[in-house]
Amino acid sequence: MNFEEHAAKSLVLAPAAIPVLRAILCLSAKEAAMAAAQIGPCVVKAQVPVGKRGKAGGIKLANTPKEAEQVAGQILDMRIGDYTVERLLVEQQAKIVREFYAAVLNDTTLRKPLILFSTEGGMDIEEIAAEKPKAIRRLAVDIDKAPSAKDISSMLAGLDLGAAEPQVTDILQKLHAAYRARDAELLEVNPLALLADGRVVALDCKFVLDDAAIYRQADIAVGGGASAMTDLERRGAEAGLKLIQLDGNVGVLANGAGLTMTTMDVIRHYGGKPANFLEIGGEAYTKAGIALDLVLSNPGVKSLVINFCGAFARTDVMADGVIKAWAKLRPTVPVFFSIHGTGEDEAVALVRGALGIEPYDFMEDAVQAAVRAAQ
Repeated sequence: MNFEEHAAKSLVLAPAAIPVLRAILCLSAKEAAMAAAQIGPCVVKAQVPVGKRGKAGGIKLANTPKEAEQVAGQILDMRIGDYTVERLLVEQQAKIVREFYAAVLNDTTLRKPLILFSTEGGMDIEEIAAEKPKAIRRLAVDIDKAPSAKDISSMLAGLDLGAAEPQVTDILQKLHAAYRARDAELLEVNPLALLADGRVVALDCKFVLDDAAIYRQADIAVGGGASAMTDLERRGAEAGLKLIQLDGNVGVLANGAGLTMTTMDVIRHYGGKPANFLEIGGEAYTKAGIALDLVLSNPGVKSLVINFCGAFARTDVMADGVIKAWAKLRPTVPVFFSIHGTGEDEAVALVRGALGIEPYDFMEDAVQAAVRAAQ
């Protein structure tokens, strides 16, 4: 679940005692003018849960209420990414001396929370990593521990933060604490700014809540919104399937979320990139044909791994659905099967007889073959 800037600041940063500037949420240009009358010189910001709002024209300065009303009228209803701007945050202007980047996120490789910091704030982290990879400091933290001030100071050593360093250290500790307390997948402040008056404040915030933890965060979940769906994800939802479209080229079709995630991890382990998350666990195992259509409708898919492991669900029922869909869709991408569990013998015979394909004995072999085929 993604949170817009205003919600991330008011529901996560401010309660964690991370400094933010005075701001007022507005729904119209008239409200923006009224907010500017209270705040003074301000910044009018589009509220959508995506980055690059400034480049899209969604962040503008205003020195008077009249200017705030004018720029608010320009920003409202514009499209940024997959979102239409319906809300604005009118925030007081600040004299910025330096801009930093700070974040805490899930590191799936290390299987730990990872604290990131850079003196190259104001840029996307992808741009920083590409242009100046050494400019990003990293601190992996054990899942059941909190970083000490000494840990943070060691990470910041040599960055010449001067008098701002104690504030940055404190904010990074609080950011990590908020990340843990709020079940975040990502908690990012960009920029974290050193102002002319010596304060270090969060000028923006991106907060992504783990969907699986929404029930634990009911008090703030009302402030979040579902991510914008791609056309394929929307088709999946309409069919009762959970599809997440990714930017890889190895398609994945497996039964059960755990097996799907394991298959995706093995694809990454062997140097590939999964193109999707799509599991057909529970009653959805009868929808293998629909699921295959969804996976193959992704133009980025260059190969496909089908990994079935049956316990209560029968692998031959899933295989039958795939075979029928295969005959209808007639895909040209190479496919690699791994089938084990209930109905395994029947499923292997079906795939062998109908498609002329021999399933692999081991999932790892099927994945490696798919990764090679996609390259």
